[in-house]
Amino acid sequence: MTLKHGEKAAGKIAADANVLLSAVTGRAALKVFTHSHLEVISTSLNIKEVWEYLPVMSSKYGIALELLESQFQLLAIREFEPKDYHGSMAAARRKIGKRDPDDIDLLALSLELGIPIWSNDGDFSGTGVEWYTTAQLLKRLGL
Repeated sequence: MTLKHGEKAAGKIAADANVLLSAVTGRAALKVFTHSHLEVISTSLNIKEVWEYLPVMSSKYGIALELLESQFQLLAIREFEPKDYHGSMAAARRKIGKRDPDDIDLLALSLELGIPIWSNDGDFSGTGVEWYTTAQLLKRLGL
């Protein structure tokens, strides 16, 4: 899927934990959920990472943990398990494994489904998949 400027894409995008955490705290990333037609998907590992990091965000921003947990549960995120993208794990491991092993699963999901990645992590650069930071994605969506 290639997003064009101003397009209200009806496609999918694979979201990294960092952008999901940003959306939970009400940052600009939340606009992707509230003002676009993109289906946001992620791996069970990324979802788990968000749950583990919510207490840190609560402390850092002075927001009640219960509020952050509720906000996260309200985000429309389709979760995929490793079995759903196991066919692309080897390729993902070759492309990003040495740089950031924690990103292998999200890259494998992106490769498996042929969709872009949404992450503020520069490690996805040069992996052969479309990759958007939040700022780039919002610009492409005209938000």
